[in-house]
Amino acid sequence: MSNTAINTAQNVNIEYVYAGLGKRILAFIIDALVLFAYIIILTFTVYRAISVLDGDNDIGAYELSMIPIFIYSLIMHIIFNGRTVGKFIMGIKVVKEDGSPARWSDFIVRWIVRLVDLWLFMFTVGTVSILLTDKQQRLGDMMAKTIVINTRKSVNISHTILQEVDEGYQPIFLNAHLLSDIQANEIKEIYRLAGQSRDYNVLHQLRLKIESILQIKSDLKDGQFVRTVLKDYFHLTSK
Repeated sequence: MSNTAINTAQNVNIEYVYAGLGKRILAFIIDALVLFAYIIILTFTVYRAISVLDGDNDIGAYELSMIPIFIYSLIMHIIFNGRTVGKFIMGIKVVKEDGSPARWSDFIVRWIVRLVDLWLFMFTVGTVSILLTDKQQRLGDMMAKTIVINTRKSVNISHTILQEVDEGYQPIFLNAHLLSDIQANEIKEIYRLAGQSRDYNVLHQLRLKIESILQIKSDLKDGQFVRTVLKDYFHLTSK
């Protein structure tokens, strides 16, 4: 699998896996099923009602009902920050090449170029492009400078850290509460990813960053230090 390094707000590089062709196809199929369900619902409700009440305006009503299908991908990506129903189920997401959130203008570019990637040449251009490019990008991704990454978590951080904190726990770093919620959540995510990939360099960088933020020093090993800070933070802020 190909990975991409993304620099977080804590100036720590972490890696995400590019979403492969298989997952992207499955996401597309799921989205197609969503739209098919939409058409079925319209057929047995709106279309039937229109044909009974005003058969002369059937064509105009049908054309209007097709607009949500036409703009589905664009609107979903904009509203749900790089995801459609299919992408959400498959655990993949569209982001910028540097890992930052994609903008609405990026989604518009990707949506317009779908005409070439998917429809004009029967998916050939998009498929070949994903298979042959280093970042597994279709033409629309290359033009918008976006990538599709896997986001699904295989480990729940609360199971590995926070469940260990009981009522009688005595915090070691009493200023851990100075972390913001955003910082604590990012530390948890980086810790999870570093452990998952066994990237001890990232773990050490994370430790140095925490020490800098909280102005503390410790003899604890990197992993134990991060876990302790998180437990202290959880214990102190929960009160």
